[in-house]
Amino acid sequence: MRSILIIDDEIHTCTLLRKILMKEGFDVDVTMSGNTALKMVKEKHYQVVFCDYRLKDKEKDGATLSREIHLLSPLTAIIIMTGYPDVRIAIQFIKNGAYDYITKPLYAEQVVLLANKAFLYIANAHGNETTIDTPSVTSVNAQGKLSESGHVYGTSSASKELDQQISLIAPTNYSVIIFGETGTGKESVARLIHSRSKRRDKPFVALDCGSLTNELAASELFGHEKGSFTGAISSKTGAFQEANGGTLFLDEVANLSYSIQVALLRVLQERMIRPVGSNVEIAVDIRIIVASNENLSQAIIQDKFREDLFYRLNEFTLTVPPLRNRLEDLPLFIETFVKETEKDLQRKAGPLSAEMLEYFSTYSWPGNIRELKNVIRRACLLTPANSTIDIQVLPQEMMDVHKPVHKKVFIIGKPDNNLKSIAQQAEHEKIMKVLREVKFNKTKAARLMNIDRKTLYNKLQLLEIKV
Repeated sequence: MRSILIIDDEIHTCTLLRKILMKEGFDVDVTMSGNTALKMVKEKHYQVVFCDYRLKDKEKDGATLSREIHLLSPLTAIIIMTGYPDVRIAIQFIKNGAYDYITKPLYAEQVVLLANKAFLYIANAHGNETTIDTPSVTSVNAQGKLSESGHVYGTSSASKELDQQISLIAPTNYSVIIFGETGTGKESVARLIHSRSKRRDKPFVALDCGSLTNELAASELFGHEKGSFTGAISSKTGAFQEANGGTLFLDEVANLSYSIQVALLRVLQERMIRPVGSNVEIAVDIRIIVASNENLSQAIIQDKFREDLFYRLNEFTLTVPPLRNRLEDLPLFIETFVKETEKDLQRKAGPLSAEMLEYFSTYSWPGNIRELKNVIRRACLLTPANSTIDIQVLPQEMMDVHKPVHKKVFIIGKPDNNLKSIAQQAEHEKIMKVLREVKFNKTKAARLMNIDRKTLYNKLQLLEIKV
């Protein structure tokens, strides 16, 4: 049974949440006391806890209580409820062990969505597959993008959680922020959300905000009238009107100027646009999805992104994992790109050499899926038909900047009699893992492992790790 504990000093909040969540099939308990909540957590395992941040308890406030619950039950997803939306407080919540937070007033659809998201997180984080019903995870096409047709099934937990969350958010009308590094397929995720939504038969319009100047952004977003500025020789329909009834995707939204952010906020609040040079307001019905490879919370602190716009957009957040965090799906992606390239070149490609596969498994993939696709297409083009694809066809910049890590093979006799070799192997694996995480930056790797650079270099030499 999926159990939830609600902690709030307002009885009507407890009653409302209990009614909403029980209607969705959750097992719900409530309490208005911090000490009582701790006793309940000790006696019963709750997968999810909703805790009020401003809990008016003489003995424990919400912040203290959430930390104590996390210590008692690390596997519990704690969701903080607050009426004071401040990104600095939100960051502190996460640092203290909270899973997420939700701002008051509370809405039924938002509460249910967040609860389901928390249970998906628990299932994937702790290997519980019983709550996951669908086997599909990540799919790619020849452009290195996620795709509904011709899909490939992955097995990594990161890919599973991504697909589950897409399926969860798609049928709603929520605004979504998609975070992810360059090349991870953020636009593809947005297209998947649209294709699984009720707006699937309406337009999907994508706009790259990173390429827009301040003068051009208003015209591209809202349109303009003929003669409204120098060079406006004809009227133009903006992206909001083009996407009317469907979905508007704004990529790299953090690059929009502050003045455009103000205009965007007004449109999202009023659902009305006014083209540049026009006095007429036009109603629009759109779902908005934005993407960024920047930390918007940090951008808010630096006054580069409006906090009110962030909260208007942040009804749901998705993070697309980098390729280096789902390397177990790499063979499936490679197979897909090879097959697509064979169609383009109209010839059969040979297998990848063992050295090439080893290189791929230790490479950090800074360009993610987009880089993998380009590398495969280049390799197939440079290799004769049906011949083995070898490492020599890789781009020189890939070889120079991100060299592969050559693994040392440890010969271990009886495990219980060779502790030194076992320790060396464990140390080798840990160093490899950290190096991949920091894209083989040795300074960052040394800092993360709390050792100096000289010690790291000595260990690399001892373990015969060449980077």
